[in-house]
Amino acid sequence: MSHKNKSIIFIILIVFISVLSVMFVVPIKTVETRNYMDTFVTISVDSTLFNKKNVDKAIDKAFSEIERIENVLSFYNEDGIIYALNTNGYLTKEKVTPELEYLIKKSVYYSDVSGGAFDVTIHPILNLWKEGLWTEDSERQNRVIKDELSRIGYKKILIDDNGIFLDGVKIDLGGIAKGYAADRALKILKDEGFDKALVNIGGDMVAGDGVWKIVLSDPDDLDNYITSFNISNKAVATSGNYERYFDPSKKIHHIIDPRTGYPASECISVTIIADKGIDADALATSVFVLGPEEGLNLVNSLDNVDALIIDDDRNIYRSNNLSKFEDLQFHSNA
Repeated sequence: MSHKNKSIIFIILIVFISVLSVMFVVPIKTVETRNYMDTFVTISVDSTLFNKKNVDKAIDKAFSEIERIENVLSFYNEDGIIYALNTNGYLTKEKVTPELEYLIKKSVYYSDVSGGAFDVTIHPILNLWKEGLWTEDSERQNRVIKDELSRIGYKKILIDDNGIFLDGVKIDLGGIAKGYAADRALKILKDEGFDKALVNIGGDMVAGDGVWKIVLSDPDDLDNYITSFNISNKAVATSGNYERYFDPSKKIHHIIDPRTGYPASECISVTIIADKGIDADALATSVFVLGPEEGLNLVNSLDNVDALIIDDDRNIYRSNNLSKFEDLQFHSNA
């Protein structure tokens, strides 16, 4: 082989090695959004160009898991386990999946610690407002709500060695389903070898390795923001009264106090940071209903949980350890 040919081969090898190095070293971010659970779901994964095909497969698996959870836990899906439980009023131990038992026990736990501010049996009250209770006068509202409140209550959920039994109530896991689905999706991404990932299901976010900046929008001006959080291997969930309403005039928002049957009135936004999405999801609703003082007391009593609360007068409350997540450059005392 001539010296010239050897030089060409050497150059080709150098180029080939350089290309491989780029593929293995240079980071890329893969972001995909789909529609599940009646909202937008975005999955972001940090990897390298070499892993692009594997990333796409992992993201598909994560989305498939979210879709599975949506179908299984849907209040309306006649093939789902929740529908079977609500229709029959019970599930024998043989039919109770570990997943369902975990979710219901989590729900009951947060109902207990929040004094009933969180309650997965509240669906009939939500349905009243959805069907137009807001058009009725206050006297009729009081009468109808009082009657319906006697038919709900998390303490009517019974779990023992024989199964799950409902004493005249129905379960709707919508208050924790998004957080749980985000947890499951992130686990799948990690199991597939992608630890640096973020799953966002309608604002319920679960982050893996790396540092992820989460921006908290100003409820009065969604183009601006109040603060931002730097999180790693944490979950963030926000409940607010400024996005979903039952009535066209936007006076009756969707976060109902299970103890009164009326929309919770003391907060406009609650953001929770916790270890798991399911916990952040449930606590965001619980604290919103409890109000800033009781809600903050609850958060500060729990391990590895923090909160930022905005009350109806736009005062901001922060939990004891929230500062370790906030980006001080954008810290607001408004």
